[in-house]
Amino acid sequence: MNSYPFLNFVFLQIYTNRGKYLWIFVIATLLIMIFSSFIFISNSISNDIKNSIKNQTDFTVQKIQAGKVVDIPNVWLDQLLLINGITQASYRVYGKHFYEPAEHYFTIVGIDFYDEQIVDNLKELVEDIDINLFLDKQNMIIGNGVKKFLDKYHYFDYYNFRPPNRTIEKVYIYNSFPKQTNIVSSDMIIMDINLARKILGIDQAFSTDIIFNVPNIDERETVKNKIRVKYFDTRIIQKEDLFKIYENFFNYKSGLFMILYIIVIITFVLILYQRYTYISNVEKKEIAILKSLGWSIKNIILLKITENSLVFIFAFILGINLGYFYVFNLDAPLLSGVFLGFKNLPIDVIFTPVFDFGIISMIFFVFIIPIIASILIPVWKISIIEPYEAMR
Repeated sequence: MNSYPFLNFVFLQIYTNRGKYLWIFVIATLLIMIFSSFIFISNSISNDIKNSIKNQTDFTVQKIQAGKVVDIPNVWLDQLLLINGITQASYRVYGKHFYEPAEHYFTIVGIDFYDEQIVDNLKELVEDIDINLFLDKQNMIIGNGVKKFLDKYHYFDYYNFRPPNRTIEKVYIYNSFPKQTNIVSSDMIIMDINLARKILGIDQAFSTDIIFNVPNIDERETVKNKIRVKYFDTRIIQKEDLFKIYENFFNYKSGLFMILYIIVIITFVLILYQRYTYISNVEKKEIAILKSLGWSIKNIILLKITENSLVFIFAFILGINLGYFYVFNLDAPLLSGVFLGFKNLPIDVIFTPVFDFGIISMIFFVFIIPIIASILIPVWKISIIEPYEAMR
């Protein structure tokens, strides 16, 4: 069969039956847009969080008492450094500051501004930071979620923290994190480690946990065993464990969404199957006329499959592009809440574009193959009817 007249006839058929194909095109486009948006959001958040974890130290040591995490003595740091293989050990201070009137909390992170490595990492996130100027008085760097919250309550230049000892600590706003980091920094406040201890009510001789690196991979298990022998009341968290936690989290949410999406696809496929099973008399006569003109069953099936494939391919392309625009240009309003939630401060996130052709191909085949199959069987049943029966 000559390809050019065939394709011309296919487009003529689509135009003639545009009313029938329009609703199919619209529904298919919306389904692809929603599903691709979900995939783009999931991949973007997962990629940003994994990159954040990748830049962290290899191990975190926490002190456990009565099944709860308690503050860890600072003297443990020097003792851990005596273990062969451990490098770049430092203590961390962090915790939640609850603002009762609005029932929101901030994540306070105290860092040692005299640690060159930590300061270098901070400078990569916050441009034009002058450490001497920052330490000149009690300053803090806040996330964009915190900034919106403080602006709402007219804390434009400073905020008064209330430590557990009921005093007031006036801390000035030095700068805010860039919006590109909102996924991890929206409710975060960075300040000097000693000031963080005071606000969180942590004794100066204690910290929240201790972090360190073990450059030699072969020594990591040995180092963990030595720490367990020395300190039986510890929890040792490896960086790889964090990857697994986030991977399981995203797999869980993705699994729930996939189940809902498959249910919708099956429903759509059944609707299409019924639509083509109860094919109209006009379409039966069209097929009968084509058979009378010498078209084979194979050519008739090819015609119908090509018609519908073109509709779904254009719907797929449009749906993918709409999904990409919705996520990476509009920052996915409403749908982003499936992952980010709304329990604490709202996150005005900017998603980092991540485009995986493997995932897009999977979406295409998962979507197209069941739909084409649902059309193929009814069309084949009609095409084998004798022309004179169809014309009656």
